[in-house]
Amino acid sequence: MKYFKSIIILIMLLFIFSPIISLSQKKQFIATVDKDGVQRVGVLAGEYFFDPNYIIVKVNIPVEIQIKKEPSFVSHSFVIKAPDAGMDIHESLSSEPKIIKFTPTKAGKYPFYCDKKLFFFESHRQKGMEGTLEVTE
Repeated sequence: MKYFKSIIILIMLLFIFSPIISLSQKKQFIATVDKDGVQRVGVLAGEYFFDPNYIIVKVNIPVEIQIKKEPSFVSHSFVIKAPDAGMDIHESLSSEPKIIKFTPTKAGKYPFYCDKKLFFFESHRQKGMEGTLEVTE
């Protein structure tokens, strides 16, 4: 009976913590330059995640991010605040794809995130809805 209770508790813990573990996984995308000289990335925003959440692009080459959110009543945004690197983006998202265009001018790692928040609750960023845009030489 003790063994059975231990198994049940272990299963419950795995069930509770498996979403947290999956949200923290890095989903990487390395952009390639298309024939027209643009780096294109597709991003899906969902319930407190971006997929991919780690994007690698090259400096001084135009980038187009096609982004949409999963259908839901929860609003989301896509924010990158790095004006010194050619990126000052704040876009509201919908389930219809939106194309965000910019040209990164400085190599480095820049956070992107959702800045939405409901009253006194944690922001979407605090809940894990963030990622990194790495700009390489």
